[in-house]
Amino acid sequence: MTSAHSKLYSNDVSLVVVVVDTNPFFWAAAALPFADFFANLVHFVNSLLLLNHLNRVVVIAAGVSSCAYIFDSSDASPAGGVGVTATFDKASRKVEEFIAQDARATAGNGSVASANAASLLSGALSLALCYIQRIFRSGTRHPQPRILCLQGSPDGPEQYVAVMNSIFSAQRSMVPIDSCIVGTQDSAFLQQASYITGGVYLKPQELNGLFQYLAAVFATDLHSRTFLRLPKTLGVDFRASCFCHKKTIDMGYVCSVCLSIFCKNQKKCSTCGSEFSRVMPDLNSMPDQSK
Repeated sequence: MTSAHSKLYSNDVSLVVVVVDTNPFFWAAAALPFADFFANLVHFVNSLLLLNHLNRVVVIAAGVSSCAYIFDSSDASPAGGVGVTATFDKASRKVEEFIAQDARATAGNGSVASANAASLLSGALSLALCYIQRIFRSGTRHPQPRILCLQGSPDGPEQYVAVMNSIFSAQRSMVPIDSCIVGTQDSAFLQQASYITGGVYLKPQELNGLFQYLAAVFATDLHSRTFLRLPKTLGVDFRASCFCHKKTIDMGYVCSVCLSIFCKNQKKCSTCGSEFSRVMPDLNSMPDQSK
């Protein structure tokens, strides 16, 4: 998918907003140490900047309770560029500061985090889209935008509405969302995001070669993708999360007014306040139609 915006530089100039999962509870048990993962990311960012001097890269860290910008290539010196070592040192310091700040925010919220804690993907996608819209409205020529999510944590069902709103906003703005899963579980959120927006979804089989995956699949600009055979998702999990308990469900009840989804029959919609006069059968008591 390519944008037809009138203020584009050219087909091969890119604005890549990278969303990085910094959830410490995931990385504590991950097969790939976070330091090695971040080193691969820094090399990938530098390779994007070397492909075209007009390319721009922004990195957003997504923690458990917060998210923040940790790198923006437009802040670099125009003469001489940014070296690998300088980029790694500066970004590493910002990431360490962010992780410590996010840990304090998580403790201050009184929430009990565990190995299954989700990162704040919805907030990071919102930051990415806000940055892209700011570039759109800057009045200057801009590169073709896309978002790359490097996700390891499991999905947070409580973020379902916010994540889907971000996905549809990206689709409306013609911004593809690419997804690279570095955890053991697939992400239903990012499967839908890549499918709906025309992005690429990839779950590498060998994380030791993460940079090779990033460079071969996600470094290519949107125009050049039309000439390549990129990985395709074999199946997409389109299951939704209920609005009442924030759980992923296979079958549920949908409000005919606001389309809110509930896992149990409700007399009144908790979202829009509509009252349901018709008594619906309990889905849990219905016989299995697959037998």
